[in-house]
Amino acid sequence: MIERTHLQIILALHQFKTLTAAATSLNLSQSALSHQIKHLEERLGVKLWQKEGRMLRLTQAGEQLLVSAQSVLPVLQRTEQTLKAYAEGRQGNLRIGVECYPCYEWLTRVIADFLLASPDVDVDIIQKFQFSGVEGLLNHSVDLLITPDPFENTSLIFEPLFDYELVLLVASDHPLAKETFCTPQMITDQTLILFPVPIERLDIYTEFLIPAHISPKAQKFTESIEMMLQLTVCQRGVMTLPRWLANIYCEKHPLKALGLGKQGVYKTLYAAFKQIDIDTPYIHSFLDLGKQKQL
Repeated sequence: MIERTHLQIILALHQFKTLTAAATSLNLSQSALSHQIKHLEERLGVKLWQKEGRMLRLTQAGEQLLVSAQSVLPVLQRTEQTLKAYAEGRQGNLRIGVECYPCYEWLTRVIADFLLASPDVDVDIIQKFQFSGVEGLLNHSVDLLITPDPFENTSLIFEPLFDYELVLLVASDHPLAKETFCTPQMITDQTLILFPVPIERLDIYTEFLIPAHISPKAQKFTESIEMMLQLTVCQRGVMTLPRWLANIYCEKHPLKALGLGKQGVYKTLYAAFKQIDIDTPYIHSFLDLGKQKQL
């Protein structure tokens, strides 16, 4: 069987032309190199080189082995470098799932810094699931899940990133705009503009309306934040967003943010990943940057 050392020997013979110079480049004695070449020739049953004075000339068989060496050795070297980068957490493919629509706005702020800090790590963002985000983690479709909803599973880790307040956005000329906060009863005659997410996963319901046994007048679902904002500005309904994101849009549009209840509704954004990936360095690099981008 041809081994890597054999390919290195034939390449050295071609490059340095003499047995002495080739042996020096390989950190071998001349006799040791001669022995290895002889052993290889005996195994292959063919002569690989001939001596012409002080110089060496590869035979046709040696030339054929040289072609393989020139092709295979660089591939092996690149593979070793890649595997070393994987081991050190400098290279890999990080597939990030995003369960909440506003989370994507935060994620775009983190990704730029992460790509600069980890130039050899490829990043894929998965927004739309044919499954739940947790299912995506468990079936290895995503490596990291950004979610406000922790899930009890011993094979998963939910790392808190930062806390945020959920607020109600209304048009600045809406009757509710004069209020400092919103009560559940104030929603009874309003149309709630919502992201297309099951009701049981919408915080405005689970944390605010359902405990008060209150329902809105109507619901309108859309995936587009811009459409939600335009509908809200035109008093076609009201919507909820994290306060940090609501503040940004209030500077751009005639909108006002109201707290949900006197005490407010607060949530935590998490990054979830599999227990088996706990030692993956670039995941921890992302988490560190994510926590620095608290909003």
